[in-house]
Amino acid sequence: MPFVVEGLARSGVSARIGTLGSVIATPSATLFVRASLAMGCRLTSGTREVRRLMRDRAERAERMLMQDWTSPPARDADQHYADAQTTPPRTVDAVTPHAAAAVVSHPSWRVALERVVPQTLSPEDGPPDLVMLFASTAYAMEYPELLRETRERTCAATIVGCSGSGVLAAGIELEDVPALALIALWLPGATLRPVRVHQEMIGLVDPGMWPQVMDVDPAAVSSWIVLADPFRLDVQTLLDGLSMHDPGLPIVGGLTSSHRDERRGWIFLDDHVYDEGAVALAIGGPYRVLPVVSHGCEPIGETWTVTGADRNVLQSISNRPALEVMEETLQAVPTAQRQHARENLVVGFAADEYRDEFHRGDYLVRGVIGIDEERGSMTIGGMPRPGQTIQFQVRDADVADIDLQQALTEARAILGTRQPVAGLLFTCTARGETLFGLPNHDAAAVQAAFAELPVTGVSVCAEIAPAGHRIGLQGFTATLGLLVHEPSGPER
Repeated sequence: MPFVVEGLARSGVSARIGTLGSVIATPSATLFVRASLAMGCRLTSGTREVRRLMRDRAERAERMLMQDWTSPPARDADQHYADAQTTPPRTVDAVTPHAAAAVVSHPSWRVALERVVPQTLSPEDGPPDLVMLFASTAYAMEYPELLRETRERTCAATIVGCSGSGVLAAGIELEDVPALALIALWLPGATLRPVRVHQEMIGLVDPGMWPQVMDVDPAAVSSWIVLADPFRLDVQTLLDGLSMHDPGLPIVGGLTSSHRDERRGWIFLDDHVYDEGAVALAIGGPYRVLPVVSHGCEPIGETWTVTGADRNVLQSISNRPALEVMEETLQAVPTAQRQHARENLVVGFAADEYRDEFHRGDYLVRGVIGIDEERGSMTIGGMPRPGQTIQFQVRDADVADIDLQQALTEARAILGTRQPVAGLLFTCTARGETLFGLPNHDAAAVQAAFAELPVTGVSVCAEIAPAGHRIGLQGFTATLGLLVHEPSGPER
């Protein structure tokens, strides 16, 4: 008999959202790229080949800028790629905001979808304004059909989502099994503008011109949700660009994950599937995302300064071999805890270099991929640079549990009497049963803190969340984005 797991959560707090129109590049953006590439030719042209390559880049940039950013070049079907369509803006009726979320596990995506849709949509609601869909990579070969069927069944104005090694909803986390998690939202008065982002845009267009290229008014955006490919996109540059006009703007999301033997991820926009880039969803109107970040690591030893690095290889710390400093830090840990620390060691880079003191949560944590004993260096899941403040950290289930409970308590205090409409939970793939030794830890904790709240989410390679005064790529966290209705305006 097929393995079936289902979970459901509904809110009582209803909605309709306006969707976004097409995203068209402006002539000024094209001129900017032409000028920039021309300057690059003058600076780097030493051969005919360089000139030819730069000319090709300029022509490609112009073609890209004159197309809809939600419509990348068509790819073959076996690449899980398709042209995106655009929908003109629409006016919606005012109703009460509400949402419903559910998760279903089944070997067949068709059966899973047939069961998850009735749990989240009812005829009296009408089509939802936003559906967020997270799907196990077990369904990857059939993602295009899954998305088309989801669009037909929900009639949602906008669909956004991604692949994941695990999905969750209603207090249930399903890891490494075929499953779908879906949340449907009705949001009166909101504007949603999904933007399809390519690496070429990040590399060729100055961030100051992104609002024109994306056709987004920064003053009308209250929050962003970003789902991105971890392999072929400079995500940190994307986040810095989105934050440029308002450094305090809430941005949450994650990098797509897949099963351990795969190095691919997929992103969903409406009924189309992409295997690179990102989808950034701009949220406007009387809604705002409240980020809630729970860290799973405890700093150990002293803070140090990076003095030598080559790409993702950490060579020296405070003018000593990195492994020497690491071993010294471990030897200072009590004997009874030393082996646990050695097996769960990670590194943290200060999110804000100008702090006088650093505590848990003040770091962007990165995993240790490997060590080179001969050279005394270590390879990490990040790009260290000389001058950065670094401190070793230990992943710990008890710390992660305490930090999550504290973060949820603080979120409830911030909200006061306000009730969020929905929640999106992005959990690191290194959490779950791997860290806690039991299922559903993070999802169940969130559901316990917000009993009636529809929550869905996905396991991700890295979480997008605030880190100090900057939006960054987090590691080993549970990042919750609470969508809050603020009819009187956001509390900034």
